[in-house]
Amino acid sequence: MPKNAKKHEALREISPSISTPHALRSGAAWLASAPPETVERYLESLGEGALLALPYLFEFWAFEHQLPPDGDWRTWVIMGGRGAGKTRAGSEWVRAMVEGAMPLDAGRARRVALVGETIDQVREVMVFGDSGILACSPPDRRPAWQATRRRLEWPNGAVAQAFSAHDPESLRGPQFDAAWADELAKWKKADEAWDMLQFALRLGESPRQVVTTTPRNVDVLKRLLDTPSTVVTRAATDANKAYLARSFLEEVRARYEGTRLGRQELDGVLMEDAEGALWTTAMLEGCRVDAVPNLDRVVVAVDPPVTGHAGSDECGIVVAGAVTRGAPQEWRAYVLEDASVAASSPTTWAEAAIAARDRHGAERLVAEVNQGGDLIREVLQQVDPLVPYRPVHAARGKAARAEPVAALYEQGRVRHRTGLGILEDQMCKMTARGYEGRGSPDRADALVWALHELMVGPAAAWRRPQIRSLG
Repeated sequence: MPKNAKKHEALREISPSISTPHALRSGAAWLASAPPETVERYLESLGEGALLALPYLFEFWAFEHQLPPDGDWRTWVIMGGRGAGKTRAGSEWVRAMVEGAMPLDAGRARRVALVGETIDQVREVMVFGDSGILACSPPDRRPAWQATRRRLEWPNGAVAQAFSAHDPESLRGPQFDAAWADELAKWKKADEAWDMLQFALRLGESPRQVVTTTPRNVDVLKRLLDTPSTVVTRAATDANKAYLARSFLEEVRARYEGTRLGRQELDGVLMEDAEGALWTTAMLEGCRVDAVPNLDRVVVAVDPPVTGHAGSDECGIVVAGAVTRGAPQEWRAYVLEDASVAASSPTTWAEAAIAARDRHGAERLVAEVNQGGDLIREVLQQVDPLVPYRPVHAARGKAARAEPVAALYEQGRVRHRTGLGILEDQMCKMTARGYEGRGSPDRADALVWALHELMVGPAAAWRRPQIRSLG
């Protein structure tokens, strides 16, 4: 009988329609949506063995992002938000690698490396955690933890050793046919530890590894994602919301939804800063505010697209305000909203800009007119004939215009409300050499125009009389 035949027999007992483990992927969804009487009848129909096995058949309960992709890969990266079920997926993958059809049967892997940021985190999260290996293992296949040797040993003889990424040299010498690396993106010595793990992963015909991590803008993760033998599954925190406290979800959504940090920590999106970026993720996360004081001025800045049709660039529309009492070094600006829209027609962006003005009580619209000239004014006045409007002309390149605005952030004089994640993405790809993202930085351009109108231009005008009086 083939190695997995007995397992498949157990699966078919749970549901006659199941012929392979892959067919289990929709099983939990069916069970969860079935009426209570159907669920009860289904459970009563199972034999004792199948009923006892059901909680440990991960393929039945797993979400799609928690199941290994098909194909010939070496590294599987499970990249997701906090609480997205990454640890459970890693634990279950290790189980699937080391367990055979019966408790004493050999599995695909015999020597496994468990690598976390520290030994404590390997033990408390990967081994003993609520979603760790021990919690996921059925009683007849549960491995024993040997504390003095820092390893797990299964009834079938398979062994998993624990390693700290703080000590890359500890991986020099051992050899493995499988590995689980947890939170790779936060390892302090990530490059060295990862390289040592790759040299150690040399047993068997096709050694494999799984990486479970919340994304961060670190070189080791970016290189791994670019490797042809790597496959990736992604999931946001909400993908696992059925198993998370409602109060946790409400709190993190209220605080971080729509922010750059939220896109990384909740949505599981890798947020990259361009090399030499004028703004960085750390800088922007440090300027977040929940409340805004009474503002002296509020403006809406518009960066209109060259054309207006379905394939056009977006129209950048950013609302910002400022407190401008005292000397310029005491002024503070607040970015209130990114109201940018897909500019399918000039009327679309004009209506969106004027609606943003009305929402925030802005005193003026500022729009770049290098491409549109008088047409920009005409489009705005078709929507509101009395719109207070000032055209601005770009005499320098985007990066040169952005540098004095970036300096305001470095001085701690600009603050951001939440909900500006996409705008902040563009900002972190703007360098002194130019924009290194895709398309045009329409939102970032609009931000720059807004802060020039509120801070840079007025400060220069304020200083000129001071200079003349000193002369």
